[in-house]
Amino acid sequence: MSKVILFNKPFGVLSQFTDTGTIGSPRKTLTDFIQAPGYYAAGRLDKDSEGLLVLTNDGKLQHRITNPEHKLSKTYWVQVEGDPTQNDLQALRDGVQLKDGLTAPAKIKRINEPDQLWPRMPPVRIRKTIPESWLEITIAQGRNRQVRRMTAAIGYPTLRLIRYQVGSWTIDGLESGRWQMSN
Repeated sequence: MSKVILFNKPFGVLSQFTDTGTIGSPRKTLTDFIQAPGYYAAGRLDKDSEGLLVLTNDGKLQHRITNPEHKLSKTYWVQVEGDPTQNDLQALRDGVQLKDGLTAPAKIKRINEPDQLWPRMPPVRIRKTIPESWLEITIAQGRNRQVRRMTAAIGYPTLRLIRYQVGSWTIDGLESGRWQMSN
């Protein structure tokens, strides 16, 4: 029977169980948090991103979660530098041109800083002279660093990126660095 692990990945952790890319001091990986043989990440979050990482022991489910043909939506809480206008947000809704092509339309809304947010270590560096804003961005694509590249394309660099939801799974009630089994 297939099972799913929901993991609230902290900042700086690789979305894999081993670190083959460094010489010297190893980076933190999933092994530092999860001891569940046979489970693999269904998708990735770069080490500078936080939030929901879904792991499964079922190859077909892993394919369904990660394959763009299935258009499984993913929702992110995104702290950006600056204060995007409605026109800027509309550009994201319509799709923006990146080096690897036009993004599919995204669902975008401005939000307040989420109440359930945990402190990030290390803290985000905020410039006192430039405001920051929070957005909720939902996409069904999964290009490399797509959300970061989308906000940069409209002139608002991402300061903090948290994946809140994948399909119907969320990080509700799941502290950073913790995991739980799910259906």
